[in-house]
Amino acid sequence: MAVLKFLWPGRGTTRVRGNAAEDAALAHLLAQGLQLIERNYRTPGRGGGEIDLILREPGGTLVFVEVRARADSSRGGAAASVGAVKQRRIVLAARHYLMRHRSPPPCRFDVVAIDGERIHWLKAAFDAA
Repeated sequence: MAVLKFLWPGRGTTRVRGNAAEDAALAHLLAQGLQLIERNYRTPGRGGGEIDLILREPGGTLVFVEVRARADSSRGGAAASVGAVKQRRIVLAARHYLMRHRSPPPCRFDVVAIDGERIHWLKAAFDAA
């Protein structure tokens, strides 16, 4: 995938690499039949959370996605970098996002981990508890 060539050191700024990872993840999820609702949703104020991608499955489930990329899978890989603090911030942002819904749809939290050029989609990687 051409987008992945921008992910690693010496290949642009951190922002460029992050956008490339999100582009690759989004393309992967769209190919699986999900529909993009919002990208880079942020809560207002300091210490808030951010959700990289918000998508909807064909069955209506709202999917909050964290995208992480690493050059290789050493030191646990990309998925291992989504720790408890990051999960809490994502859940906080998801709750804020859902306040706009009178009757919130079913939801889940996924992680798209990119290790090297391999994309791993981890469905229900964590929950809101």
